[in-house]
Amino acid sequence: MLRKGLPVFLFMVFLSAICIASDEIETGWISGQMMIKGGGPMSGGTVVFFDADRGPAPDPDKFVRTPEQIGELDQEGKFYMMLPAGRFYMGAMKRMSGEKIGPPLDGDYFVISRDKDGIPVAYIIEKGKSLSVGVIAEAVPFTRKIAEGSSGISGTIVDMSGDPVGGAIVFAYITETMTGIPPFTSYKTGPDGKYFIAVDKGGNYYLRVRDIYGGGPPVTGAVMGGYGEERPAAVAVKSGEITQGITIKVVRHFERGPKGQQMDQAPEMNTQEEMKHKMKEERPKEKH
Repeated sequence: MLRKGLPVFLFMVFLSAICIASDEIETGWISGQMMIKGGGPMSGGTVVFFDADRGPAPDPDKFVRTPEQIGELDQEGKFYMMLPAGRFYMGAMKRMSGEKIGPPLDGDYFVISRDKDGIPVAYIIEKGKSLSVGVIAEAVPFTRKIAEGSSGISGTIVDMSGDPVGGAIVFAYITETMTGIPPFTSYKTGPDGKYFIAVDKGGNYYLRVRDIYGGGPPVTGAVMGGYGEERPAAVAVKSGEITQGITIKVVRHFERGPKGQQMDQAPEMNTQEEMKHKMKEERPKEKH
């Protein structure tokens, strides 16, 4: 019997960014089995989906894209997920690093579903229909790297005293409002506060900083900040180049975040709960 493929917290809990009421969402179903190349199932792992109409095809060697939908793999590496109608790229991860959430780390088993030419497959989800992708047995140990010719932004996260901040995460948006799912995310900073966030191409990007891969209101003591003083400021990136030396100041949240960088995620979290409720109601009965 398949385990329920309900969304779980992985890269970030931004499932709620689908900004329409749950009773208006047209949905379909997708199923399959994810396996380790030359090995067994990706038991206890996660399956991730990237909306093909919201961003580029995932390319973990060049950038970390945030998935729109996340589900669980059972002990046989199988999944059965409800998705909004549309086109989705698909990947899966089985953590060996011990980290519970965030992008894959060195040694984690990771795979992006690709065709015979190595191009990520965009699966079409149709309203009221089920799609089986079969068995995908291509997961291999992940190795983090910065590919030659990558586009991105680097710099340092510091507190208001100018000291480096470890454990901070940078999110890159393409609009000044910085709402919804951030297209790109960085890994957590180390003690030196240094960060690098890769993007898929040149353009203007707006940066926000938190210390968790997740949405929702910040808790007391959480790190918050963004690039820009009175209002968010764009960072220009040229394709194939890294814009360096961008310092971002952050504060510890107590009542409100830094001026111009307030967070308000509660409405999105409500939408997430609506999606979960709808999935429970509409999910077809499983076969034993």
